[in-house]
Amino acid sequence: MAENAPDKDFSKGEVNGSDGETPTFIQEKKHAAMLKHLADLNNARLQQSQSRKFETLSAPVFESVDLFLKGFSETKQKIQKRLDEFHEETSPQEKTLLKSGLETLALDINGLEKLVAVNSYFLPSYEVRSAQNAIAELKERLDNLNSQLLPKKKFTFKNKVTKTNPETTQKPESAVSKKNDNHTVTQSGKDNYCAPGFRNKEGMVLVKDLDASKDGDFALSDLVSCRIYIRGRLRALFIHRLKGCQVFVGPVMGSVLIESVENCVFMLASHQIRIHQTTNTDFYLRVRSRPIVEYTTRVKFAPYALFYRGIEEDLQQSDLKDETGMWSNVDDFRWLRAVQSPNWSVLPEDDRLPLVDISDLKAEEDAVPCEHLESV
Repeated sequence: MAENAPDKDFSKGEVNGSDGETPTFIQEKKHAAMLKHLADLNNARLQQSQSRKFETLSAPVFESVDLFLKGFSETKQKIQKRLDEFHEETSPQEKTLLKSGLETLALDINGLEKLVAVNSYFLPSYEVRSAQNAIAELKERLDNLNSQLLPKKKFTFKNKVTKTNPETTQKPESAVSKKNDNHTVTQSGKDNYCAPGFRNKEGMVLVKDLDASKDGDFALSDLVSCRIYIRGRLRALFIHRLKGCQVFVGPVMGSVLIESVENCVFMLASHQIRIHQTTNTDFYLRVRSRPIVEYTTRVKFAPYALFYRGIEEDLQQSDLKDETGMWSNVDDFRWLRAVQSPNWSVLPEDDRLPLVDISDLKAEEDAVPCEHLESV
């Protein structure tokens, strides 16, 4: 018998005299190490945030544009770096620590926003807008992190399962979409917009009369070389993946979201408009707030010039009757320098379309080829 045999610690997985560790113990050690890593990371962030909060409670006043821009840029870059690190290093397995870290980031961004507010009295208006845009971008990134790492459960309708006879069941014409009048309602959601609309058309003229009280939201997606005319009021308009199209739309009471568009013309009246990943496109706008562009190049802007019988009443009811001049006051969220963004410009008057009258266009149940309708 061996002398001075060490005592076995079964809590550490020593079985039958073996010093090896069980798979369960190894997994528990890894989990504990992950918890410690997240806790240390979160504590460090909390300490950094607390020190930053004390620094910004008095919201230092620079009274120099250059000094402010330098301080603002340094703080913004630190927050951006922490946003990147947070996204790369953390795991959604521990929601409590994740939530705390995200809340800390929100406090830091709010501190930067307060810094801008305190110093805004001596800053040029353009620098204030640029700083506000940068803060809006940080908030958007934080919102995206919240959505990715701490997603909320979405309410969905579940289809009732019914038994069918496989011998008599007919295959539907399309497993993706269902047609209703001139609408295509997406079931699986290629464009993620659960709204009726025009989709997957090429070389067509599409004419539609809408009533916001009945129709609401509308979507345009995957259209090539089409002309779209929409009369009446909408609640919201979603535009996705259009090439070589001309789009003329009555007043939108809410927002217009445009993404992945090239070589198009848009004539839109809305309260808000946001343009992503768009190139070589003209916009004729009447808008209540500043148009926003991101990842967008070679776009031009001009005032809204659409007419159809009843449009004045539609504009009045949509609170869009008055021309605000915001069509030329564009924010480029990817351009924060103190000079005009090269990504957009005002369309010269000589190059603008005249007033477009779509009063007499006939709304068809189905889209018709372009040659069947005279140009407007």
